[in-house]
Amino acid sequence: MRFSDETLKDIMNRFRREMENGLERDTNPTATVKMLPTFVRSIPDGSEKGDFIALDLGGSNFRILRVKVTQDKKQPVQMESQIYETPDDIIHGSGAQLFDHVADCLGDFMEKQKIKDKKLPVGFTFSFPCAQTKLDEAVLLTWTKKFKASGVEGFYIMAVVNDTTGTMMTCGFDDQRCEVGIIIGTGTNACYMEELRHIDLVEGDEGRMCINTEWGAFGDNGSLEDIRTEFDREIDRGSINPGKQLFEKMASGMYMGELVRLILVKMAKEGLLFEGRITPELLTRGKIETKHVSAIEKTKEGLKKCMEILTRLGVEPSEEDCLAVQHVCTIVSFRSANLISATLGAILCRLKENKGVVRLRTTVGIDGSLYKMHPQYARRLHKTVRRLVPDSDVRFLLSESGSGKGAAMVTAVAYRLTEQARQIQQTLAEFRLSKNQLLEVKKRMKVEIERGLKKDSHKDATVKMLPTFVRSTPDGTENGDFLALDLGGTNFRVLLVKIRSGKRRSVEMHNKIYAIPIEVMQGTGEELFDHIVHCISDFLDYMGMKSARLPLGFTFSFPCHQTSLDAGILVTWTKGFKATDCEGEDVVELLREAIKRKEVITDQFNHNNMNTSLSTGFDRKPIDAIIVKGTGSNACYMEEMKNIEIVPGTEGRMCVNMEWGAFGDNGCLDDIRTTYDQAVDENSLNEGKQRYEKMCSGMYLGEIVRQILIDLTKRGFLFRGQISETLKTRGIFETKFLSQIESDRLALLQVRAILQQLGLDSTCDDSIIVKEVCGTVSRRAAQLCGAGMAAVVDKIRENRGLDHLDVTVGVDGTLYKLHPHFSRIFQQTVKELAPKCDVNFLLSEDGSGKGAALITAVGCRQRELEAQQH
Repeated sequence: MRFSDETLKDIMNRFRREMENGLERDTNPTATVKMLPTFVRSIPDGSEKGDFIALDLGGSNFRILRVKVTQDKKQPVQMESQIYETPDDIIHGSGAQLFDHVADCLGDFMEKQKIKDKKLPVGFTFSFPCAQTKLDEAVLLTWTKKFKASGVEGFYIMAVVNDTTGTMMTCGFDDQRCEVGIIIGTGTNACYMEELRHIDLVEGDEGRMCINTEWGAFGDNGSLEDIRTEFDREIDRGSINPGKQLFEKMASGMYMGELVRLILVKMAKEGLLFEGRITPELLTRGKIETKHVSAIEKTKEGLKKCMEILTRLGVEPSEEDCLAVQHVCTIVSFRSANLISATLGAILCRLKENKGVVRLRTTVGIDGSLYKMHPQYARRLHKTVRRLVPDSDVRFLLSESGSGKGAAMVTAVAYRLTEQARQIQQTLAEFRLSKNQLLEVKKRMKVEIERGLKKDSHKDATVKMLPTFVRSTPDGTENGDFLALDLGGTNFRVLLVKIRSGKRRSVEMHNKIYAIPIEVMQGTGEELFDHIVHCISDFLDYMGMKSARLPLGFTFSFPCHQTSLDAGILVTWTKGFKATDCEGEDVVELLREAIKRKEVITDQFNHNNMNTSLSTGFDRKPIDAIIVKGTGSNACYMEEMKNIEIVPGTEGRMCVNMEWGAFGDNGCLDDIRTTYDQAVDENSLNEGKQRYEKMCSGMYLGEIVRQILIDLTKRGFLFRGQISETLKTRGIFETKFLSQIESDRLALLQVRAILQQLGLDSTCDDSIIVKEVCGTVSRRAAQLCGAGMAAVVDKIRENRGLDHLDVTVGVDGTLYKLHPHFSRIFQQTVKELAPKCDVNFLLSEDGSGKGAALITAVGCRQRELEAQQH
């Protein structure tokens, strides 16, 4: 019965294999360790409150508790309980008799508590192997612990838990690191919080669920035969369930006294004890109980107690006999502690792997008479576990209140989660737009487009519909070397673009990215353009072209009123820029002034959106519209000249820069804006402006999420109600975190790691909520953009007088490119809201810099043609 550490590690590995068999759908039916889902998905977080009834049926005594959970720090849990004896004729009778007895006891208890008229939630600790289909539904698999009631059927109750889960939940209320529960008493069992993605028997892959291992059946398939003794086999043959619960029969308190008795009988028969005397009492089953083993092993009075127990058995022991019996008791109880240590070690290793940590830090909640009453058991168990799993810091927490309190805790947590889920869904419902709401957004966008195009309303229009003076797209004859500048965010890009026409039509690009410090973004206009010129000069040095004179295209991704292709007046800064003395000025002229001392010619100026469409359409079919979804949001499309009333001429088409980010600035979207959108707007540099952009562009989505997380935390639904200093920091929750968190490949463990980078000590439950918030915010953004684009393609279709339109739309921007679901939801929304348009979306691989060069090339080609004509 003595095991080396090597043997214990081998048992540990065997149990791990059995756990895996129990978790997998294909092997579960034949697995001995059943790994039963409990549908308990969360441990207490300290915010639970309420008045609950707990029923605890697990032995000959049946206990009923009233558990009041409050926010009182001095006494958060108040309990009153009563024990009712369960007679043998009921234990071995019918299921109807058993549950009638339970109901009678419950009625008596409620009457004594004067709560007969109250409807209180009930949790039921039912400490027998059950297959649960949900938290409040369980089918009894088999009776254990001498119970044999026949015809037992399930009945409705708020939560059914076994004593192991109850123990974990009881300890979890005091220590929120508790994620393992063990019972070592009459029987033995364990539960722990497993990743849902590993539980094949349950739908879903996010979050965790408590698994009831039912480890008492470990070895029922013969996997422990090499360590079972003749005494274990004899105990099994005499039990009411031969061949079952073999591990429990080797390790639990129920059989420990009997095991000692069988060993003493054999030793007496061989003349090693009691001078060979064997009395009828010694041969009687059950005469040595586990409580006797515990008493015998007590250091000081153990020998005296041993003498008393053996004398009652009539064997007249000597002092040497008592020492020998004490030694036998020690070996038997030590084996139990070692076996439990090995199986617990397997669970701890599993947790460590699931978490992906170098060192596991966790708490194990323990209950059970053997663990509590035996003088040496706890110390031996702790010591062996730490030796077998050296890379774990394990705290063992004794359950003082038993599993009944745990049943109330499961019920309290279930109530908390139900109410929490209801309120979170209520909060997020504002972001979930119906098809009718999206059609209304599309309709309003079309109204604003018309207002921007018409001369009379253009001045007051929020969607400005600015002419770009780009009247043509590349035709393949463009040729030459061009410089391109791309300013649209915190990074500024300078490019050399070599365009070659003819049969081997190609575009070769070289570029360098420069950062724009925030003090330059928000300093003077002169400082900003001096910085741009410095970057151009550095790039020319870098390319070895210091004295080159090249045509230059300027992608300037801010609202501008263009008067010609190479002149544009800045209407307003967006995206965090605030450089002074620029709004109302011709930015091309500001750039020309800054580069007078440089030998670079500025030939063309154009806005970011059409650049993208040109770069997408250079070597493919022409683009009719373009959308940019990145830091900011905007769109442009080829409008009929006859509809652009602020520009002379009615022939042909011109690219119109919509500046749709300002859609809603006149209040037309107020009915779908949330309090979180308003908070983001109020804290921005341009309050009241670019409202549509603030609801759907990359620069603001993370901030919307942060505002929601702060609110949910204040309401106690996240991060245990603790708002970290980091979460209070504006802009800390970047939109890239949404893309990472919403990735289908990302496990919740990695989501927690992202949140921890932000100083948020999150639980698994927190991660699920954060992921849902991110998904809801980004989905609304994609749908709002889709509604806007549906308005644009429908406008193009109506312009051309078509019943059905095939149209190509170029797309660029980090949000569209990098977010795992944005593009799919965006395209799906366009399809639903503009059913008469077949839209082909083309992704721009090279961005707006290449487009700027192409527009410059087109401009050069047009000028040459005009010169030849003159």
